[in-house]
Amino acid sequence: MSGRTLARARPERTCIGCRERAAKSDLLRIVLIEGGCAPDPRGTLPGRGAYVHPVPVCLDLAVRRRAFPRAFRAQGPLDTAELREFVEAR
Repeated sequence: MSGRTLARARPERTCIGCRERAAKSDLLRIVLIEGGCAPDPRGTLPGRGAYVHPVPVCLDLAVRRRAFPRAFRAQGPLDTAELREFVEAR
């Protein structure tokens, strides 16, 4: 055998805020819509996605590290107001 378990592995992604790996289902997918970061809780919106833990601490880290423009390969700062409202409401 190849050393892998027979059980199916859960997909993992890296939080762009704290840079920790976690199960995809534990993270919130973010997409770029018209120059702003929008939450995609169902994971069905088209386009490149970035993942962050749905907590204000990780969101603040991602904004401070300028991780959103880098993840989306976009120029300049991106609007995160809608994303912040979504995370704080959770």
